Amino acid sequence: MIADCHMHMVLDGVDWKSSIGRGVDDGFIRKTLQTYKDLGYRYLRDGGDRFGVGKRARELAADYGITYRTPLAPLCKAGHYGSFIGLAWEDLSHYAQLVRRQKEEGGDFIKIMISGLMDFSQCGVLTEEGLSPTEIRQLVHIAHEEGMAVMAHCNGAEAAIAAAEARVDSIEHGAYLNEEALCAMAENGVIWVPTVSTVGNLIGRGRFPDRAVIPIFEHFLKNIATYQGLLAPGTDAGAWSVPHGCETEQAFLAQAGITDARLEEGIHAIMEKF
Repeated sequence: MIADCHMHMVLDGVDWKSSIGRGVDDGFIRKTLQTYKDLGYRYLRDGGDRFGVGKRARELAADYGITYRTPLAPLCKAGHYGSFIGLAWEDLSHYAQLVRRQKEEGGDFIKIMISGLMDFSQCGVLTEEGLSPTEIRQLVHIAHEEGMAVMAHCNGAEAAIAAAEARVDSIEHGAYLNEEALCAMAENGVIWVPTVSTVGNLIGRGRFPDRAVIPIFEHFLKNIATYQGLLAPGTDAGAWSVPHGCETEQAFLAQAGITDARLEEGIHAIMEKF
């Protein structure tokens, strides 16, 4: 089975602003689904958007023999990363309301944004710190109480440890994890979707200095190689330099010593939970 366990139908890998401005475009969605079908993909897990693009893709995906899952809109804390594509919550009561709304409107799972992004111009730096461990645990707990699996956009060891201890279902990206975080994730059954293509595909492209990007990439591969838990392939397709149907992820994971059989195990775990 070929699967991409983290992609964004709303984005095109080139310009996020024009992608969002395109809105729900059946022509673009069908062309993209056809690309995945031609490459043999049978399962896609969308990272979500607040514009309805992923929702529409789910409606059309059966025409292409593809199982498609989406959280609808990702949920982020007001004033923190994610509002360009997700819905912002002001406090935990508001967050709980949004979780219930996503569930009622047919979201397949809940996606939460609990950290910033990598600063690709500086190795070891995030654009912002993660939410507090207490808050992260509350977010996961509230979604689980509604019977929803949780995908977490998460970078940084402290955020990953808190999410793992709360039994988050999957961690996406996972930059700058340490041994404690990797152990906590494995011990708590977290499926890690590292989306290393978002880093590896930047090398040599000139947008960010290779002196920063290459060490970030190498740190990712080192952590992937040592992770003892479940791993699943997800490209983050739609992110800059990661076109839909991009086939670099499996090659990068193979560089870290991850076998196809191990990825199949992770894919099946994703499909069972999400």
